[in-house]
Amino acid sequence: MTRILVIRLGALGDFVQSFPAFAAIRAHHPDAAITLLTTTPFRDLATASPWFDSIETDTRPKITDRAGIKRLKTQLSGFDRIYDLQTSSRSSWYHRFAGAAAWSGIARGASLPHANPWRDEMHTRTRQRDQLRMAGIPDVPEPDLGWLTAGGPILPVPYAVLVPGAAPHRPGKRWPAQRYGALAQHLLGKGLLPVLIGGPTDGELATTIRAACPDALDLTGKTSLIDLGGLCARARLAVGNDTGPMHLAAAVGCRCLVLFSSESDPALTAPLGRRPEQVSVLRVNDIATLSVDRVVSALG
Repeated sequence: MTRILVIRLGALGDFVQSFPAFAAIRAHHPDAAITLLTTTPFRDLATASPWFDSIETDTRPKITDRAGIKRLKTQLSGFDRIYDLQTSSRSSWYHRFAGAAAWSGIARGASLPHANPWRDEMHTRTRQRDQLRMAGIPDVPEPDLGWLTAGGPILPVPYAVLVPGAAPHRPGKRWPAQRYGALAQHLLGKGLLPVLIGGPTDGELATTIRAACPDALDLTGKTSLIDLGGLCARARLAVGNDTGPMHLAAAVGCRCLVLFSSESDPALTAPLGRRPEQVSVLRVNDIATLSVDRVVSALG
């Protein structure tokens, strides 16, 4: 049996952007044993998907960690083909442990190189589609996410998802929580229950928002990634910063408004939806200057 390894580490948004590539690899190798090498936060999500037969967790050992490097070598050995969808300097370094496996990526000496000189100017999805095309996979369709959209809490009223968090080390990507509070109050007046989602560290943001809109439902730190898939799929809309849960909302078909600052380029990383005009982007240089009125206007 052919053995395939797919490497995708990264953050949640990066992982979600790879859903179409995961599905295309599975469709192109229907009888292969496909393993995913990823990091701990995405293990359950990958296990629930229909694309992989097994999951390996990359602990990202340092070169001085002999036991960790030995385990990594074992994880990377014995495959016929490896698709490196991470294409970082670290994942390219893994090529040295891959033996004779055909390697799709940008590692020096890769037998299936992504040799497009404009790859760094492509959106993540376009870049991965081009990489797979060069590796012999011509078709990367929108994947079926039925396995993801059925989970999570079912709320009895129409609701809108708000995503006020972002990477803690990127405060410039966060629209102020007080303005999310004002937006939540506006949505409530329009008949939509504001539902706050994010990780456990976003609880303080939720507290600030609920000070302005006490009726908002705080689910920060209370849902798994699979729960979020279903919750977002059933929402009327989602508004949030450029962060992972917004990618998940876009992937499952939710109408999205994504708020960008100058710290990110939506041409390269914006969430992509399943249909035209499903996802809108509002970008300003300094997100702290973005008014509530402008966000409300963008919602139409």
